[in-house]
Order: sequence, then C-alpha cells, then structure tokens
Amino acid sequence: MSCSERRKEIRRRQHRRKKVKIYKRKLANATVSEKAIIADKLRQLTPGGEVIVEALELEKR
Repeated sequence: MSCSERRKEIRRRQHRRKKVKIYKRKLANATVSEKAIIADKLRQLTPGGEVIVEALELEKR
C-alpha cells in the first residue's frame, strides 16, 4: 500500500530541511562563486527558496 499524501509531504519537508541544513554548514567556508551556486540550489530546492536566500544574505546587491 502506498503512502498517504500527508506522509509524502512530511518526507519532502524533512528532506528540504536536511538539505538546507547542509547548505548552511557549507556556507561558512564558501567563496563568493560557491555562495552563488548554493543560492541557485536553494531556489530550485523549495518554493520558498528566495526567502531563504534573502534570510541568509547570499546575494547582497
């Protein structure tokens, strides 16, 4: 029997949270170009990626 939709969404959220945690850890030693790559990956990872990028101040203009 397959998972319910609720269970699938919980798994997706847990995976996104785990990936964001990994990216935050990598940001500590990242160069400017690496930060740009991580920002792109965060945007693709989740619908709220732009909010995360702004909160982490990855792209200062």
